[in-house]
Amino acid sequence: MSSKLVLIFILIVFFSIPTFVDNVFGHGLGGDQAPPISFAGMEVTVSTMLTPSDITVGEVDKAKIQVRFFDTLTDITLEKVTYRIEIWRSGQLLARNLFYDVDGVLNLDIRPVLGCTELKLWKCTKYFASEHASAPLALYVPNEGSPLIVGPIFDKGGLYNIRVDIEGASSPTTLITKRLTYDTFVSVAQQQDFVIPTAAAEVPVIIKTYYDDVYNFKFENSDNSIYFEMPFDWDPEYISLVPLVHEEVRVPKSFAPYAEGIQFKGYMNSVEVDQRILLLDPYSYEDTNILHFLVTKNELERINQVLGPENYDNKLATFKLVPQSSFTRNSQEFYLVDLETKTQKTPTTVNIAWDSRYGKGDEIPFEFTFFDPSRNLIKDIRYSYTVIDQNSNEIIFENTGDDPNNLGIVATEGIDIQRINIPSQGSYRIDVLVFGTGINYESTYAGIGSGLLEVGSGAPTTTPTPKPIPEQKSISIPDWVQNNAGWWAEGLIDDSDFASGIEFMIKEGIIQVPLTEKQQDGESVIPDWVKNNAGWWAEGLISDKDFAGGLQFLIANGIISV
Repeated sequence: MSSKLVLIFILIVFFSIPTFVDNVFGHGLGGDQAPPISFAGMEVTVSTMLTPSDITVGEVDKAKIQVRFFDTLTDITLEKVTYRIEIWRSGQLLARNLFYDVDGVLNLDIRPVLGCTELKLWKCTKYFASEHASAPLALYVPNEGSPLIVGPIFDKGGLYNIRVDIEGASSPTTLITKRLTYDTFVSVAQQQDFVIPTAAAEVPVIIKTYYDDVYNFKFENSDNSIYFEMPFDWDPEYISLVPLVHEEVRVPKSFAPYAEGIQFKGYMNSVEVDQRILLLDPYSYEDTNILHFLVTKNELERINQVLGPENYDNKLATFKLVPQSSFTRNSQEFYLVDLETKTQKTPTTVNIAWDSRYGKGDEIPFEFTFFDPSRNLIKDIRYSYTVIDQNSNEIIFENTGDDPNNLGIVATEGIDIQRINIPSQGSYRIDVLVFGTGINYESTYAGIGSGLLEVGSGAPTTTPTPKPIPEQKSISIPDWVQNNAGWWAEGLIDDSDFASGIEFMIKEGIIQVPLTEKQQDGESVIPDWVKNNAGWWAEGLISDKDFAGGLQFLIANGIISV
């Protein structure tokens, strides 16, 4: 297919969006839409939206839930609706009441209240509205007002289930023969503070959880990993209802093992998560890396499958984040243009980056990042892409998302990783189409653009199986070794001189690993990024034990050779 035909195809898809969007259902940032139900010749569903869309406990004292009942075939909102709304968190009922709305779009004002001491939390919840004369027991506020709910809602972070029953529609006295029930989910975040103890100072770590409280935080010196736990129900029936588990780990870039440019692996219940699930955001804060665990329902089901039926009764989720090596990034950046004029720039810039070690024949993890004009990440973006061979003008890969009823790939945090197999070395054009943001496809950032990917021959990217590492005892490293590390980090001595210090520590039993073989020319090969660790150690930012433990791990697994 020619590139011109590809562009025409993409434009046809874009202008067909209303057909697809009317059938959309799926979880978004602060919003959700349930699968439709057939009723009276219609396909009707419910959407729920939070305002603000990203709520963090303690940062807001009020919020709004908007509930809409509509026909997906026509996008027409049904009027004069009687809703039964239930709000649940972690299996606990927080609120339940009937509400009536004339235009079918119900707005509920929420005021979180802390300190409920009732065993049944719903007993602390109060409602402020009047009963509608024609809809018995249903609360209503005239003149476009909103019922007020005051209670233990959004007072804690977690996944909130907003269950909606449709009791009546079209008129206040028309009862639906069979109650229509919908489950929607929204996430509310809360921050928990932890520290990593080092010889120089305590390193602050923030975990922002969108699911439940986390606890048992640990830092392991041998591999610089962060570990924590969270209550979670692995029963397959429950997992089928969970759209997303989102945990966010924030670590200062000044802490050497988590410096900018480091890549990471993530594990949930000791199962390595798909690389696309673990997203690194170095953009939002100048001094902090944010690492997102965005574990989808499909990934939860895969983990359950790997662990087997014995995991179904497990009530615990464990998370582990392990720094790897740094790498050289190739990248391509371009702006989008609107679809009407094809020339007018939109507020959207796309950056595509990938590890330069990958090349032809590899399934390359490409990182798509979407920025607004202020270089802020564009959250909850919906996009698709097409990769075209510049020589043959043939499409080698295209992706419009996994769900034909929910057009587009969702980049919840404005960052997404897509694995693309590039068959041969050369130049490839990539077309990116942004449909919009949120479950309603808001069009501010919609547009289309193209970039050029130069793919080389690549290099081996396999990682050796980690070797067991002896437990570190108390560490005392001579001052001259630390001096060497500082001089090496500043480029005053070469790799061989620094390696002599490492060899000394091995011979003296400070680092308990076998001496690795040198290259034939007698020179040690040590990646430049290791200098960061040496520099920070020389400045007292990490302890002797931390530095020795890190070197021990690097040597034992062949990452550095001495």
